[in-house]
Amino acid sequence: MTFLRTVESYRQGARTLPGRYYTAPEVFAEEQERIFRHQWICVGRDASLAVPGDYVVAEVAGESIIVLRDQSGERRAYYNVCRHRGTRLCEAPKGRLSETIQCPYHAWTYALDGRLIGAPHMNEVEGFDKKAYPLHSVALYEWQGFLFVNHDTGAIPAGQWFAPLKDRFANYNLPLLKTVRRIEYDVRANWKLILQNYNECLHCPTIHPELSTKLPYTSGANDLIDGPFLGGYMEIKAPNESATMTGRACALPLGTLPAADQRRAFYYALFPTMMLSLHPDYGVFYTVWPVSATASRVVCEWMVHPDAPAAAGYNIQDAEEFWDRTNRQDWHICEQSQLGISSRVYAPGPYSPRESIPAAWDRTYLRAFEGA
Repeated sequence: MTFLRTVESYRQGARTLPGRYYTAPEVFAEEQERIFRHQWICVGRDASLAVPGDYVVAEVAGESIIVLRDQSGERRAYYNVCRHRGTRLCEAPKGRLSETIQCPYHAWTYALDGRLIGAPHMNEVEGFDKKAYPLHSVALYEWQGFLFVNHDTGAIPAGQWFAPLKDRFANYNLPLLKTVRRIEYDVRANWKLILQNYNECLHCPTIHPELSTKLPYTSGANDLIDGPFLGGYMEIKAPNESATMTGRACALPLGTLPAADQRRAFYYALFPTMMLSLHPDYGVFYTVWPVSATASRVVCEWMVHPDAPAAAGYNIQDAEEFWDRTNRQDWHICEQSQLGISSRVYAPGPYSPRESIPAAWDRTYLRAFEGA
């Protein structure tokens, strides 16, 4: 993977969003309908569905969705709603089904491919046909080992949506990586502040003392500078080998990387709520889950080469501590931003050229929110 230094896409006069976008419950409600019901939303890793019957439950745009692997090995997604009287089918956030999903209320039973196969006493109803009552399905797509769902049956096909990222991460073996750590954070800030913070490092010297010694904020360049996928790389400062507390590599290389990329860390935001960080020896991905206009939940997972845990020198804690500290510094400053933006004196402020990516993220957000 080769990247060229690019000129930042900076537009004079770019300003931060008005305060209501971060504080108003009505804006938050509109986002559920205008954005989260129409975008491809990451719900986790394909590896979480290791064997037939494995499932996870995700809430997207106020809807509970069951994502599972059926008996044939195919991935499927359904609304978590029984076709009888609407009862939730799965209560646990994850688990393993046998060969069916059974409603806990009146025992309507579905095969994992969504077919209704059991409906007690409905044979007494004239004209009742089980074929007419399958589970309601949700569009599901696997990209590089990540699973995405979309409520919108008329959405841009996923293959077309992800086309700009084709082969971009081929050297990193993303589908094969093994998740070895997971932390969930509750953040008292609007979800957009978290994404905007991720998309710039102008704040790094002030907020992140550990990070700044490993990844100078003026290093590197962005190669995706407009649209739903944004980001680029930062240089790992010698003699450091990776972004860890010690500066040493903590695991086997993720793949066979070009010489330049062995000294780089890549950071990308995938609109609307996924963030992907790739280092020579490990990856981190984040999913941001909006809870309210002023609160979010962030799920952070560390990934390594599947052979890394058994190899000499493995020390993922070195990377985990590095990013757990950095994350908590970010969440704190996002919470402080939320408090300031909530003031009646807040007004949109100007972006600098080093904030061109959050400005570009805002443009993507506004296009999606306004339906342009």
